[in-house]
Amino acid sequence: MGLDKAEEIRLRALLRRQEKTRGFLVAFEGPDSSGKTTQRKLFKAWMRSVGHDVVTYRWNSSPMITPIFKARKLAHSLSPQEYCILSAASFRHQLETEILPALWSGKVVVADQFLFTALARDTARGLDLNWVMNAYVPLLWPDQVFYFSLPPEISSERTRANKKPGFYASGQDVTHIADPNKSHLQFVSRVIQEYEALAKIFQFLKVDARQTIYEQHRTIRQLFMTGERRSWAEWNTEAVLSWLAGRAGIPNVEPEKKERREKTKAEE
Repeated sequence: MGLDKAEEIRLRALLRRQEKTRGFLVAFEGPDSSGKTTQRKLFKAWMRSVGHDVVTYRWNSSPMITPIFKARKLAHSLSPQEYCILSAASFRHQLETEILPALWSGKVVVADQFLFTALARDTARGLDLNWVMNAYVPLLWPDQVFYFSLPPEISSERTRANKKPGFYASGQDVTHIADPNKSHLQFVSRVIQEYEALAKIFQFLKVDARQTIYEQHRTIRQLFMTGERRSWAEWNTEAVLSWLAGRAGIPNVEPEKKERREKTKAEE
């Protein structure tokens, strides 16, 4: 981060004070067509109904990186390494401009796919897990991760029923199978294998995606209400300090408050 000792001490103290009022990051993860987007929308509506200020994060949707990503995907010109690096750049941009500012101001951030999407899909493409994780350093870990568990056959069947999977979604770049549906089944099987391993390591909250929409939502509510936040001091110090260090701070004042002050001055 390149901070001098005094500045690092100040930012660590600021982080500790913010721990009690900062927001909550909840990630929805799982293979294609597992129903995570539907459940994310229901969860967001529930959170708002009980008085929380909620924002949504969508994977790989940075306005800075998306045009590059789309062009390269249309040309089928992305190697697994390039796909990973562009995803990491998109994630970093959204982390610093959307996710952390929202969390710092006390909002609930509901992530429709998060870091684990990259870890599962990129390793399914043959990349080393440590290499992929290093692309995302400093890492920000969610408070809770809901993982929608689904057999690959059902994931592939549901995906086919909606639309033909795209070149990269079906993993044709690494399976080299001409039929996108057959390729998707093979690729999603790899992705699910990686997800299952990550679920054990990072203690995902597993949801059976074969249940009805209502049963899944009820399970999520119960898991959320009995769950706990991950301590930033224990899990996310590096990521948060890196973000704070990149912002022009006023001692002991949150970055958002400074922005509001500057806006007020400009309007006067």
